[in-house]
Amino acid sequence: MRAIQVQEFGGPEVLRLVDVPAPQPGDGEVLIRVTRAGINFADTHQRRDAYLAKAELPLIPGAEVAGVRQDTGERVVALCGTGGYAELAIAPAALTVPIPDGVDDGTALALVLQGLTAWHLYRTSARVREGESVVVHAGAGGVGSLAVQLGRSMGAGRVIATASSDEKRALTLELGADAAVDGAPDGLADRLVAANLDRHVDVVFEMAGGEVFDQSLRALAPFGRLVAYGNASGRANEVQSGRLMRRSAAVVGFWLVHCIRRPEMVAGPLADLFARAARGELRAIVGATYPLGDAARAHTDMEARRTTGKLLLDPAAG
Repeated sequence: MRAIQVQEFGGPEVLRLVDVPAPQPGDGEVLIRVTRAGINFADTHQRRDAYLAKAELPLIPGAEVAGVRQDTGERVVALCGTGGYAELAIAPAALTVPIPDGVDDGTALALVLQGLTAWHLYRTSARVREGESVVVHAGAGGVGSLAVQLGRSMGAGRVIATASSDEKRALTLELGADAAVDGAPDGLADRLVAANLDRHVDVVFEMAGGEVFDQSLRALAPFGRLVAYGNASGRANEVQSGRLMRRSAAVVGFWLVHCIRRPEMVAGPLADLFARAARGELRAIVGATYPLGDAARAHTDMEARRTTGKLLLDPAAG
């Protein structure tokens, strides 16, 4: 089968199209003919071996796929961990879910990873209370665009999105944000407070790290919570206990892998997300679809912030 393989860690150029033997499912696993593979920012970290979990070479990236389950013929979406950038992938049966009628592959892929992340940011990590203000960084991205839409139904009183361009900020307002501001680090705390009608904010969903993290922490109100679920900048942060105590603030980490290890934290929330999408309450922003052989270009575009929404690979193309 054709697949994208990493044989040495590095930049996008290490993503090479190769022919490899088809994977063989073991006990509790299923084989999926991949129609679309999801691309995630975490894949760029894994490609450099800078992700939370250490990678092993050779590596076929790709944590999620949509396709056809080979033993039943069902259309499914699955969390496979690795191996998704390929024509065939294996996934745990417990993490393989039928795609409802009327839901396309791109929407299913957006909901299964980014959607679950957004859902758990509200419910599990931040535990947003009715009427609280919520800042969604990268509000036009895969997780951010869904988190913006979920805000009101999850209890948020005011949703403030950040984005890097006028076009992306306009999209977040269209999706339901009450305000949208430039996400650049310089002066960010002041912009967030101003966007919250000159009040400090209750909750921030943060995935950049570095100065954006520090500015977001400055913008928190007493008893505010910052949920860190990514580190796109690659810069580490240090938090001093005194700084937290002065605001009675909390910093919470979130990694979806811990939910995946508990199937009950996947099935229920995913069913809720699919139902919202079917009712037209939740719109997945599906961005570009790249041919399999253009995985390196997809990573380059993502890291350069040239993309919007969920990015996909098509194993049948290129």
